[in-house]
Amino acid sequence: MDYTNKFLDYLQYERNMSKHTIINYKIDIDEFNAFLKGTKANKIDLNKVREYLKELYDKKYSTSTISRKVSSLKSYFKFLESENIIDENPMTLISNPKKEKKLPTFLNYNDLEKLLNTPDTKTEEGSKNALILELLYSTGIRVSELVNIKMKDISFSENKILVLGKGNKERYVYYGGKCETLLDNYINNGRKELPSSDYLLPNKHGNKLNERMVRLIVEKEAKNAGIDVHVTPHTLRHTYATHMLNEGADLKSVGDLLGHENLSTTQIYTHVSNERLRNVYLNSHPRAKK
Repeated sequence: MDYTNKFLDYLQYERNMSKHTIINYKIDIDEFNAFLKGTKANKIDLNKVREYLKELYDKKYSTSTISRKVSSLKSYFKFLESENIIDENPMTLISNPKKEKKLPTFLNYNDLEKLLNTPDTKTEEGSKNALILELLYSTGIRVSELVNIKMKDISFSENKILVLGKGNKERYVYYGGKCETLLDNYINNGRKELPSSDYLLPNKHGNKLNERMVRLIVEKEAKNAGIDVHVTPHTLRHTYATHMLNEGADLKSVGDLLGHENLSTTQIYTHVSNERLRNVYLNSHPRAKK
């Protein structure tokens, strides 16, 4: 029996995982099955798993990639165990390798202003690009959430947008006056030449904008702004979180606005939002004051 497809159906219909996540699970499990060369699920033991992991390390896979593959296999064998397909779970004693801590890339205030002010808002293309940049920074949404925004999701009176995040979980994000101005300009000028569409940012055919196209727009405008670091939509998400914490927002609120399930995911930003702590120290400690 094809247990892999049964597991993937479980992820899609019961766990409501995204198509992208399910594809990654399939890749990881298919690679593991290829290594096993036909070994039946109930014959896989701890030693087989360790042999597989050794091969991954020998092939110089990154720690993050191996960690993802281990997580995929843990979920897979937990599912097989719950379905009584296996008696013992070979992943029980396997732990994820410690991930290398990589601090998120974010823009300082000067570079951010240069980027946001680069598009020419008097042109149709410029009004769209300016709105894309501003929405990514003002709301902190993911690029996948951005392209799926529909006109009906926007509450213009309350300056908030309903977005669909990971695991099909809905949440509201908020935007301020600058984003409101760009949104009005785009709807009244840049968007009116596009085909009628439910989406806020349709392509020329009226369908939702491709995620890759958004990435190209962000990269192009960053290059035009003369910014040296590589800028992606996720860079603006990181910048949103870092600047929010610098300005005094609490970690829990920022995590909720970003759509994080666990506070630990948001905590990485505490390592890069040190400017506020520096100012608190300089303004508060008796020996720091001039």
